[in-house]
This record gives sequence, C-alpha cells and structure tokens, in this order.
Amino acid sequence: MDNQDKKINNNIVLAAMAAIILGILIAFYYSYAQSKNQINFLEEQKAILTKDLTLMKADLENVKGANEVAEIELQKSKESVDRLLDSVARLSFTIEKFKEYKTELRKLDARNDSLEIKNNFLRYTNSQLTERNAETLKELETVRNAIGEAEAQERRLAKEAMEKAKTKTYLKIEGARASGIRLRNGRRIQTNKASVVEKIEGCALVMADPLSSGNKRILYFQLLGNNMQVIEDNANTINVNGNVYSKRAEFDFEGTQQDVCAVITVPQGSLKRGTYTLNVFEDEKLLSTTEFQLK
Repeated sequence: MDNQDKKINNNIVLAAMAAIILGILIAFYYSYAQSKNQINFLEEQKAILTKDLTLMKADLENVKGANEVAEIELQKSKESVDRLLDSVARLSFTIEKFKEYKTELRKLDARNDSLEIKNNFLRYTNSQLTERNAETLKELETVRNAIGEAEAQERRLAKEAMEKAKTKTYLKIEGARASGIRLRNGRRIQTNKASVVEKIEGCALVMADPLSSGNKRILYFQLLGNNMQVIEDNANTINVNGNVYSKRAEFDFEGTQQDVCAVITVPQGSLKRGTYTLNVFEDEKLLSTTEFQLK
C-alpha cells in the first residue's frame, strides 16, 4: 500500500514535474517566440537604422562637399569683393581723370570746331586763290606777250637809235654857266649867298652849225648838290632812260649861235654852302659841265 501510494505519489510528482517542465517549456517557447519576434523587429530596426545612418553619412558627405564648394565660392566671392573694392578705388580716381579728360575733350572739341571753321575758310580762300591764280596766269601770259612786244619794240628803237646816233651830230657847247638868283620886288637879282637863293639859272652857249639847222633840239640840265644828288625843280625831276635831270629846255635851232637857259626853282634856304655842279646833256651825251660856289 505504501509502495502503491508511494508510486502514485511518485507518479503525481512526476506528473507535476512534467507539467512544470511542460509549463517551463511552453513559457520558454513563448518567451523564445517573443524574443524571436523582438529580434526580427530589432533586425528590421537595425536595417532601417543602418540605412538611415548610410543616408545620413551620404548627406554628411554631400554637406561636406557642399561646404567645400561653399568655401571655395566664399573665397572667390571674397576675392571678387576685394577686386571690386580696388576697382571702386580706381573708379574714383578714374572718375576724377574722366572729369579732367572731359574738360580737355570739350576744349579739344572747341579747338576742332575752330580749326574746322578755319579749314573751311582756307578751302574757300584756296579756291578763290586758285581762280585768281588762273586769272593771274592769263594776265601774266598777256603781260609776257606785251613784254615780248615791248622788248621787240625796244630792240627796234635801240637799233634805230644806234643807227641814228651813228649819223646824228650833237650840238657844240662853248661853255656852261650857272648862278644863284633871289627875287626882290619881282626883280631877279644874282647872288651867291646860299641862304637866300630861290632859283638857279643854268645857261649853255650853243655854237653855230648851219648843217644842223631847222631842227628842234632838247638840252637837259642836271644840277648836283654838295652830296652829288640831283636837285629838283619845284620838287620835280625828269627821267630819261634811267638818267635823272633837273630840267629840260626845248628850242628851235636855226644853225646860229644862241644862248639856251633853264631856271631851276628851289625852296629859299634849302641850299647849303658849298660847291655845286651843272651838267648839260643832249640825249644821254654830256656836252658841258661847270662848277660854282654858294657861300
């Protein structure tokens, strides 16, 4: 009995232990299943976390690269700002120069306008001068022709004069004389006092020459002062072929001896003391000369 009871008790104990073990196994299995689920969940969270971390790492790399680009851009921007600052400084200088150059440019524009006006005036003047030059050339050609004709005429006259000179006989003068004259109450009084002389009378004694009678003849009287300058008659002189005379006397020569005179009028007091010379010419030939004194 005791063994059966003991066997029953043992069976009960075994049953109880089996139940406990089964309960433990069930609990363990349940716990394992939950742990498995948690592990799977954790694995999934780990995968998600790993993926997020990978993305974050990639983002960090991107951010790092962006930061590097930003730093480069920032450096470039800084350099650009520095250049702009320098440019602004230079711009200020350039603006001052620009104002100065603008003033100079206005001056140059005004000068250019003035030069353009002058150039237009010079062009107009040049055109006028061109026209005048053409007219002058025509006139010059006319003058050249006239000079040529005059030279031909002069050569012809010179030839005629030379031929005439070969055959011409000049008057013979015995002697020339001269004296000073002053006027008193309308009367002519001879004097050799220079300060009162108003006239100089020059005369030439023409000798007789019957072969040369019946012709008009001309004598030229040349009065020279102390300085050998020709003294004028009433501020007038006579020029013949480049020779200057004081006065001329034209007369009819009848072939007989005759006295030919000419009176040269001078301002009273104009003559100085000294020696004076009277030359008598026919054409350009000196026929006679004489000297006289004024005191």
